[in-house]
Amino acid sequence: MQDLIHDIQMHIRARYPILYLVSHEEERLWKILKHLSAQEKLPLFSWKRTEGLQRNDSLIEGTTDPTIGLQYFAQEANSICVLWDFHIELKNSTVLRWIRDLCTQMGKRGQTIVLIAPKLVLPDELEKSVTVLDIPLPTREEVDRLLSVLCSAQNIELETSLKERFIRGSLGLTEQEIKRLYSRILISGQRFSEADLSLQIEEKRRMIRKSQFLEFWDTRDLPIDIGGMDTLKKWLDQRQNAFSKEARAFGLPQPKGLFLLGVQGCGKSLMAKVVAKKWNLPLLGLDMSVLFRSSVEEGLRETIRIAESLAPAVLWIDELEKGFVQSGGGNVDALGIFLTWMQEKTKPIFVVATANDVRSLPPELLRKGRFDEIFFVDLPDVHERLEILDIHLRRRSRNPEDFDLTLLVEETEMFSGAELEQVIISGLFHAFSESRELDITDLVESSREIVPLAYTMDDQLKDLREWARPRARRATADRRRVDFFLDWEVL
Repeated sequence: MQDLIHDIQMHIRARYPILYLVSHEEERLWKILKHLSAQEKLPLFSWKRTEGLQRNDSLIEGTTDPTIGLQYFAQEANSICVLWDFHIELKNSTVLRWIRDLCTQMGKRGQTIVLIAPKLVLPDELEKSVTVLDIPLPTREEVDRLLSVLCSAQNIELETSLKERFIRGSLGLTEQEIKRLYSRILISGQRFSEADLSLQIEEKRRMIRKSQFLEFWDTRDLPIDIGGMDTLKKWLDQRQNAFSKEARAFGLPQPKGLFLLGVQGCGKSLMAKVVAKKWNLPLLGLDMSVLFRSSVEEGLRETIRIAESLAPAVLWIDELEKGFVQSGGGNVDALGIFLTWMQEKTKPIFVVATANDVRSLPPELLRKGRFDEIFFVDLPDVHERLEILDIHLRRRSRNPEDFDLTLLVEETEMFSGAELEQVIISGLFHAFSESRELDITDLVESSREIVPLAYTMDDQLKDLREWARPRARRATADRRRVDFFLDWEVL
């Protein structure tokens, strides 16, 4: 909060003519501006279409017309005027002309206009006169203060660890959303118990659902066993506590993110969910294809704003190439915003991006410094297929030792992880339709009914492997040499 107040205060003192505050939190911003006007000893005007112009909460009659309201304000030197939802009024050429004329005088008269709106809508004529400030959602310190005041008023004592979980779980919500959530918890009668943490997840899902680009994923019930990718798993295990204070004290930087490229159906998207689950972080999914069909720059700013308010968090960007391909190689300004953020972000946001066709992406996106590492996820080898089949049988309450999986592994060469799962599911349907238990024959027959995608995309797969060989690490250790020596030893 103090950083936000200081930032607005410095712009006012430096006599910036127009500040555009992008936020839904009108009440929170109004309190800040009233505090600043009192501190700076400046009259505070406020104009709304429904009320007209007010000066220090005193209504001036007959000022619902924006031009009349601006005329009154223009006569008051050394003052601040808050214009609510004024981006709508700027569509009127007369109002726009009034604002442009005022801009030439406000600096030397010590006047500042503050526009407050939930989204950025700015005519080209004002681009050079307006300073846009993205207002962050409440910080950890602000949430801590809200919860502490409430607990004190209600005589509730919270353990430090539980209180911290409630604070972290509230990040990403507006002040009003936090207050409503805490009221709901009190009404439920639990008084901030362990069970009330689920209400926070519901509230976040409801809040993020309002964003057309982001989706909140609940990973609580997600199984974290995933077959293969041992090298990638080890890399992630080494960074599991990399966002901690101990890691900073040890001299480690915050990890930026991970780029996974490779064959469809081999676990890239699942790995993003596993990272969030293992690291105990919220998971946000960004739909790039939807983003690039709308206002890209504003959508990216909104995404970054929400993601950083939830930090530490995992931001999962699935099939990254879809967005850039659909925009003819990527909207230049949007790409610049994304690359700059990836390079310079200070908030603990771990980005997991996936792509099936990385060759269509701009090369600057893959430059070192954007992501910590690029991993290539290939089709599972014989060892991984055995592990994947084992996992899916156990998930369906079957003992893998009851099946000759060696035979099945030989039948499923070139199968992806998703296709191996379908082998198990299809086999179960065979057995179920005949009212008997699953056996290896069902699995072998179902595997022969599936044509792996890798067969039809053989040329593309070869090209992708060639591209990845000098540019990316393999997610799986190369076992071919190990297998050779093991076979040689047996001989």
